[in-house]
Amino acid sequence: MDILKLILAILIPPLGVALEVGLSTHFWLNLVLTLLGYIPGIIHAIFVIASR
Repeated sequence: MDILKLILAILIPPLGVALEVGLSTHFWLNLVLTLLGYIPGIIHAIFVIASR
């Protein structure tokens, strides 16, 4: 399941984070980072998924 989350974190970063932690602060932060720049959203999503 982690591989699927990582793939989603690269394609749609907020979705990968939402599957990992739900609609918590990490999701909203990732959504803002993705809207400001796609690469920061990916980095944050991979960090959140890898740290769990």
